[in-house]
Amino acid sequence: MQSPPPPVGQAGRQPILNAPPLAVALALSMPALYLLQERMPELARQGAFYTRDLDDGRWTGLFTAMLLHQGWAHVAMNALGALTFAAPVARLMRGGRGVAAFFFLYVLCGVMAALGFGLVHRGEDIGMVGASGAVFGLIGASTRLIGTRGWVRPLFDRQVLTMAAAWMMVNAAFGLIGFAPGAGGAAIAWEAHAFGFVTGILVIGPLGRTFTRDMFASGPDLSDPVG
Repeated sequence: MQSPPPPVGQAGRQPILNAPPLAVALALSMPALYLLQERMPELARQGAFYTRDLDDGRWTGLFTAMLLHQGWAHVAMNALGALTFAAPVARLMRGGRGVAAFFFLYVLCGVMAALGFGLVHRGEDIGMVGASGAVFGLIGASTRLIGTRGWVRPLFDRQVLTMAAAWMMVNAAFGLIGFAPGAGGAAIAWEAHAFGFVTGILVIGPLGRTFTRDMFASGPDLSDPVG
């Protein structure tokens, strides 16, 4: 017995927001943490990453800087970026192991972004806050996932290379301008973006291979390499 067709105008209707809960949670964590930062201003000073930290042997800023932001516009930009580009990564990494792998990727990209920024500016005394490096890591990872059905494009796929070049051109433009919308007039850490992006686009390969194998363990074999 067939069920009746849906009412006219409702067929094929999709929810306005179809992001995975993990991506939504990551995006919402940013304004929540900034509310805490506003109430405890010393967190920004203590948790920021300073380039001199590398010479002084202080490493905590590599992890805590991504939890802080310059202002509400900065928060909004990074939250929107996280919501958009975390989605394809979260859809690939399912289950409890997937949550752990997702946050491993995110934190690693943020750490490598800050570390790369510190190495480029070693010997200077510059502070940095923001999740932009980690978000650019998600952008790099999603570059190899967009348009696929649960597999990771090869690193040297033409579309991957084209999109990566476009993102780096945008990032370089921010560097030349010296600031970006939402940064509150502060200089943009475009070097951190670049290091985060490269980390994400590389690390999604082995991570994606693991979860793709799990996904198709009892299904069709994988004819698409994951690099």
